[in-house]
Amino acid sequence: MGLQLVQVNFKARDDAALGRFWADVLGWGVSSEGPGVTNVEPVGFDWPDPTAVCVDFVTVPDPETVKDRVHLDLASTSEAHQAELVARLEALGATRADVGQGDVPWTVMADPEGNVFCVLEPREIYRDTGPIAVVVVDCADPRAMARFWDEALDWTLHELTDDHAVLRSSEGVGPYLEFLRKSGERAWWNRIHLDVLPSPVEDKEAEVARLKSLGATDLDVGQGDVPWTVLADPEGNEFCVLGRG
Repeated sequence: MGLQLVQVNFKARDDAALGRFWADVLGWGVSSEGPGVTNVEPVGFDWPDPTAVCVDFVTVPDPETVKDRVHLDLASTSEAHQAELVARLEALGATRADVGQGDVPWTVMADPEGNVFCVLEPREIYRDTGPIAVVVVDCADPRAMARFWDEALDWTLHELTDDHAVLRSSEGVGPYLEFLRKSGERAWWNRIHLDVLPSPVEDKEAEVARLKSLGATDLDVGQGDVPWTVLADPEGNEFCVLGRG
C-alpha cells in the first residue's frame, strides 16, 4: 500500500478564471471534471504521475480571505529567467506581495484571488522539478510534521532540522514538499490543501485507517457524501484521501 501526493487543491471564487491564470503561469493545460471545478496539469499528462503535482480549483460560496499555511514556490533557471517570469506573471494579473519577507532573493507575489506564492531565485536543486519547485506548508513543528508525513506518503525524507523538513517522491522526480517553521495563530481553515491518492485506489479505507493510526483525525467541512475522505494532519491542516469517482 502507499499514498502519493497528486494535487494541490485551491478553494476559489471563480475556478475557471483562477485555473486559467495558473495554467498560463505554469504552461499547463486546463480541463474540468464538472461545474465549479477546474483542473490544471501538464499537456498530455497521464494522471497520476509523480513527475508533477497537479493543481485543482474548486469554487466555494464563502469568499473569506485567510492567511493560508500552504503555498507554491516556482522555479527559475537564472536571474534573467526569474526577472522575466516575474514580469510575465505581473502581465497575467499577479501582484507583488509584502508578507514581511524583508530583503530576500526570491520574489513574493499574489495571484488574482490573493493567494501568495513565490518565484525563487535559481537553485541547482530545483533544476529538474518542473515549474513548481516546492509545495510549502507552514507549521509549528517541522520534526513532528515530518514524522507524520514521512510515514503517510510513499516519499523520501531529504532534510530534517528544527526549522524545516523536506520530502520528495521516492522516484526522485517532481516538486519537493517542505514543512517550514512559522510562528503565529493558525486560521480555522485553509483555502489551499493537499490531496493524496492511494495506490491502488481500492485501498482507500485501509489507508485512511493507517493515517488515523499515525495521528490524523476525521474532519467535517460540510463535504457530505463524497468519494474522498477529509482528514486533518497532527497540526490540523486539512487534506483529502481521494477515492474512485
